[in-house]
Amino acid sequence: MNILMAAFLGLVQGISEFLPISSSGHLSIFQNLFNLQYSEDEHLLFDVLLHLATLIAVFVFYWRDIKAMAKDTVSFVAGNTSDSGEGGRLKPSVRLVFLIIVATLPLFLMLPFNDAIGSLASRTPFVAFALIVTGALVYISGKLTEGRKNEKTSSVVDAVVVGAAQAVAIIPGLSRSGTTITVGLARGFKREFAVRFSFLMSIPAVLGSVLLELIKALTSGTIVWANLPAYLVGMAIAGVTGYFALALLKKFVLSGEAFSRFAYYCWGAGGLALILSFILE
Repeated sequence: MNILMAAFLGLVQGISEFLPISSSGHLSIFQNLFNLQYSEDEHLLFDVLLHLATLIAVFVFYWRDIKAMAKDTVSFVAGNTSDSGEGGRLKPSVRLVFLIIVATLPLFLMLPFNDAIGSLASRTPFVAFALIVTGALVYISGKLTEGRKNEKTSSVVDAVVVGAAQAVAIIPGLSRSGTTITVGLARGFKREFAVRFSFLMSIPAVLGSVLLELIKALTSGTIVWANLPAYLVGMAIAGVTGYFALALLKKFVLSGEAFSRFAYYCWGAGGLALILSFILE
């Protein structure tokens, strides 16, 4: 892999990981249609580094929230009752940790189907159709009235439903952010909280996946270390563009209608990919 290709794939990952246009779908379509495929084993480390870069972007963007969640949860587990919230209830940051844990559980139900779902990435018509479905979900989000729920008032059921949306969104072509934010809004979340919960909820899932894939990559014996400079370039570009894409997404969601306009892009990209799949493949 050369630096130009790594930079291009890093750019695609950074932009599409957070915007509601499906990073997995875009990478699959580019790789399938334009012969950018590479050996999965040989470049598994590169895939891991790209996802690690965008995960770091989430940590940087929501560092204050993550720091408060970690500090208050440790205090709660240590039994520091003097550090509890109003009326002896859980602090919002601790309650948010609990909701994230609950929302992560549906992902375990998808583990038996992980390989089968992953194989769908090579089927461009399927990915293109899933991208069109993403457009429909994002369009619906703009029609939903903003609710009032946040970490203080959201229920366990809310967390399970949004978590189930995240689990379904592992399908190539379905945007994780678009799906979970739309479902969160449908459950009555405030727009700002829908975005924040979506990405904070992604941390355990992505971190677990990155660690497992990193172990697999390092033990596979197929890593070409000469490609590492190109990998790092792609990683840097993915991280930087991912941070700004996340900031842009938050701005769009808060404005309401601007977020739903991504639907037109998804429909156009999905339709074009569908047409090209019959011509080029």
